[in-house]
Amino acid sequence: MIGNAVAACPDDLWHDRTRRPEFWYTVFHTLFFLDLYLSGKLNGFAPPAPFTLSELDPAGVLPERPYTKAELLPYLRHCREKCRTVIDALTAEKSVEPAAFPWVSVGGVELLLYNMRHVQHHAAQLNLLLRQALDTAPGWVSRAPE
Repeated sequence: MIGNAVAACPDDLWHDRTRRPEFWYTVFHTLFFLDLYLSGKLNGFAPPAPFTLSELDPAGVLPERPYTKAELLPYLRHCREKCRTVIDALTAEKSVEPAAFPWVSVGGVELLLYNMRHVQHHAAQLNLLLRQALDTAPGWVSRAPE
């Protein structure tokens, strides 16, 4: 659903710095935390270039420039692959292992569900922004592409 929202977003909405939340930023925020939570711990986490850990800044400062669709779509693919890898490697022990994040106290499988809720929350937010700006939005996707 995130990929469909990105594809449906016209450039003027994507780059509109007057909107709160900014469309591109909502996409980035969602992917950053999807990637982070799939890592299972804060220590040692680094997003792929050109992204940095600035999203963790407690001051909530936005990146200095909007990230492009061409930068965020590969990040989405990276996260999909990472998600499949994490799920494939899930064991009984890992399913209850506590997450190593000071702001989330859940274990393995629950962290996956927490992550899914976070992604779906922002996918709905992106569709709302599209609906408000264009009076249309992509439909529901029940399964990620292979």
